[in-house]
Amino acid sequence: MKINAPFVEKVLCAFIRQELSKFHYTRGIIGISGGLDSSVCAFLAAKALGPKNVIGLILPYRKTFSEDVKDARSVARLLGIRSRLIDIAPVVDAYFSRFPTRNRVRIGNKMARERMSILYDFSAREKALILGTSNKTELLIGYGTIHGDMACAINPLGDLYKTQIRELAAHLGVPEKILAKKPSAGLWPGQTDEGEIGLSYEEVDQILFQLVDSRKTPEAVMAAGYARESVEKIVSMIRNSEFKRKMPPIAKISSRTVGHDFLYPYDRNR
Repeated sequence: MKINAPFVEKVLCAFIRQELSKFHYTRGIIGISGGLDSSVCAFLAAKALGPKNVIGLILPYRKTFSEDVKDARSVARLLGIRSRLIDIAPVVDAYFSRFPTRNRVRIGNKMARERMSILYDFSAREKALILGTSNKTELLIGYGTIHGDMACAINPLGDLYKTQIRELAAHLGVPEKILAKKPSAGLWPGQTDEGEIGLSYEEVDQILFQLVDSRKTPEAVMAAGYARESVEKIVSMIRNSEFKRKMPPIAKISSRTVGHDFLYPYDRNR
C-alpha cells in the first residue's frame, strides 16, 4: 500500500498535462471543498499546469460548511490559483420547495449534482476541463454521487486509495489542518464518510487491496484475518455500485455499436 510519492507526483502531473493537451486544453477547473482529495488535486493541477491555468470553484450550501470554505480559500491562496465562491442554496432550495423531502441522502445528492452542473457551465465559460477528485476507494465501493462528484473530464486520483492520497498530500505540502480532517462528503452537518460506511478508511483500503490488487477471494481475505462482516459488506458495495463505474449499456442493433465494437481511443491516428 505504500507509494513512492515523488514518482506518483511526477506521473500524475504528466497525466494532467498530456490528457488536457489531447483535447487541446491548457486549463483545468476543480471543485474545491476544503477536504483532502480536492486539495491534493488542486496541488497537482497547479504544479502540472501552472497556477494561472487552474480555476477553483468553492460551492457551499449557505453557511453550513463555513470551516470548509475557509480551508478551500486557504488552499487557493496558498497555490495562487483563481477561485470563485458560489452559494448553491438558491437552486437547491428552489427545487425542494416544490418537491419537499426529509431524506438527507437525496438532498446531499442534489447538492452534489448542482455543484457539478455549475462546474460544467464554468468549464465551458473558461475553456477548462474538469479534474475529478474521486479516489480509488470511493470508486470501488460506489461512495459518490453519479453525475455529481463522480463526474469529470479526467481523474488524476482514481487509482490511489484514500490512505495513499493522504500519503501523497503530506509529500505535496497540503496544510496539516486538512490532513487531520475527518473525511466528509459534506452531505449534512456532522456527516463523515467513515460514519456512513461503517468502517475506517484504513480497514476498507486494506480489504480492497487484497480483493482488487492482490486478486484474492473473499474467503482468502477472511482467512488472512479480516472480519467476515467487513469483507462481505465491501464485496456487496463493489457489486451494487458497478453501474456507477461504466457507461449505460446500449442495446446492440448495428454492426458497430458505441461501447461494444466502436472502442477506438479519442487520440487514435486518423
